[in-house]
Amino acid sequence: MGTLLEVEHLAARLPVEGELRTVLHDVSLSIGEGEAVGLVGESGSGKSMTARAVARLLPRGAKVEGAIRYDGKDVGALKGGGLRDYRGEVAMVFQDPRAHVNPVRTIGDFMMEALRSLRGVDKAAARRRAVQALAEVGIPDGERRLEQYPHELSGGLLQRVMIATMLLTEPRLVLADEPTTALDVTTQAEVMAILDELRRERGMALLFITHDLELAGAVCDRTSVMYAGQIVETRESAKLHDDPLHPYTASLATARPTIDASVHRLTAIPGRPVSAFEAPEGCAFAPRCAHVRDACRAVRPPLEPLDGGQVRCIRAEELRGTLAAEVAHHG
Repeated sequence: MGTLLEVEHLAARLPVEGELRTVLHDVSLSIGEGEAVGLVGESGSGKSMTARAVARLLPRGAKVEGAIRYDGKDVGALKGGGLRDYRGEVAMVFQDPRAHVNPVRTIGDFMMEALRSLRGVDKAAARRRAVQALAEVGIPDGERRLEQYPHELSGGLLQRVMIATMLLTEPRLVLADEPTTALDVTTQAEVMAILDELRRERGMALLFITHDLELAGAVCDRTSVMYAGQIVETRESAKLHDDPLHPYTASLATARPTIDASVHRLTAIPGRPVSAFEAPEGCAFAPRCAHVRDACRAVRPPLEPLDGGQVRCIRAEELRGTLAAEVAHHG
C-alpha cells in the first residue's frame, strides 16, 4: 500500500483581531491508498483546521509552514488547473450540511455543478449520474429529489446528498469532518455505515474526524490523537484502545461512558483543553496530566516511534503498563 497523503510538521497561524494566532503547531500524519485514518481530540485541538489545510481551504491571510504532499505532489504549490484537479480527487464532507449548500438552489444544481465544471460532463449525463449516486447512498426517487431544495430534506437525507455529491468526482481521498455530529443517533449509524461501505467498495482513503474514540476505532485502520494543535499519538486503532501510549489518549478512553458499569458520575479529564496558541512550554498536556513530572514542563517532546506507532511523551515507555491498567480498570 503506497502513501497517498503525507503531512509533515504542519503549522498554521490565522489572523484573529489583527494578530496571527497559532492553530496548528506540529501535525505529522500519513494516509495510505485505501486506508482509513481517524483524527480524534477535544474541541479546539485543531482537527478541522488540519482537514481544511489539507484541502487548501484555510481563510485568507493564513500562514502555513511544513509540508503537505498528495501522491508525491506538493499541495501548497498547486495552482490553477492543478489545484482544481486536486480538489476533484480530494473531497470533503462537512459537519453541518446546511451550512455548505446554497438554500436557493435545487439539489440537482448543487450536485451537478462539480461534474459540469470540473469534468465537463453535459447536463443530461450529469443528471443521470446524480440520480445513480443518490441511489448508492439509499435515496430512492432521485429525479424528484433533484428538483427539491435543501430545506425540504431532513438533516440525514441532506448529509446523504453531500456524500453522493462527493462520490460524483470519484475521489481517491475523503476528508470527513465529523459528518454525523448534527444527526440523531439512529441516522448517525446509517450515514456512517453508508460512508464506510462506499469507501471499501471504491478503495477510497479516508481521514475521519470525530470526538468519538470508539467510533474511530470501529471505522479506521489507524487513529491519530490531537491535542493543542499537534499529534500526540498515532497507533493501530485496536491497540490504541487497549494499550495507549500517551496519557491523554488513556484519559479520553477512561472518560467515555460504558454500558458495562453503572456510575454516579462520569470520569472527566481535569482542567480544560487548550488551543495551540495557549499551550504552555514543555508538554502541552502537562497541566492536566496525572503523570506529570518537572521534566515534562521543561521540554516540548517530539513525536517519536514506539511499538509500531508514534507518541509525543518523554515517559511513554515507562508508563505503558500503567496506562493500559487504567483503561482496563475503567472497562
